[in-house]
Amino acid sequence: MSQHRIKKRDLDIFLQQIPGFKEPNAAFEQYITPAVIASDLLFYALKQGDIFDKTIVDLGCGTGIFAIGAKWLKAANVIGIDIDESALTQAKHFAKQHDLLIHFEQTDISQCTHTADTVLMNPPFGAQKANRHADRAFLEKAVAIAPVIYTIHLTSTLPFIRKLVTVLKGTITDEKMYTFPLKASLPFHTKLVDHVTVSVLRIVHTTDALE
Repeated sequence: MSQHRIKKRDLDIFLQQIPGFKEPNAAFEQYITPAVIASDLLFYALKQGDIFDKTIVDLGCGTGIFAIGAKWLKAANVIGIDIDESALTQAKHFAKQHDLLIHFEQTDISQCTHTADTVLMNPPFGAQKANRHADRAFLEKAVAIAPVIYTIHLTSTLPFIRKLVTVLKGTITDEKMYTFPLKASLPFHTKLVDHVTVSVLRIVHTTDALE
């Protein structure tokens, strides 16, 4: 499949097949990224020249929706980083089923030493006490390893995120808002589906931010 023949609808259908978490961990805020949001992010990144033939790192990859989607879109090298062994097992199994060569690595994102052209991530929203400021840790690591980042955050946290991006010598070049469905999957959930507003950001930064 050439870059020019790829259709977003085909990507949507493919990403919908990726399994969710078997046993979501509340401490890690494990929510599956909806396929429609993931495909929008990936397809836009493709059009910006940030996927095809590039090295991609998916930080906090979970069951692999960004890593798998990026490889399907012909990224040259894809690395998925997550601390959860069960999620990585699911991601590896799906990638192998579809003959997608992806390196998945079980480690905390703070220990990631890989560099990339582009980071893709849906970091924890920081709603759980154990995960407060996790979004900051993810952004700091992303800026340290790649010049271009695509990331998802609660829209309500954007004032903080914008300030942090400035401190990290980055620039938000694009923003797009979505309604993100949070399906009941953890013991404390009281609704079958809750909805939050999230923003997908594209961030670029100057090379001296890596120093």
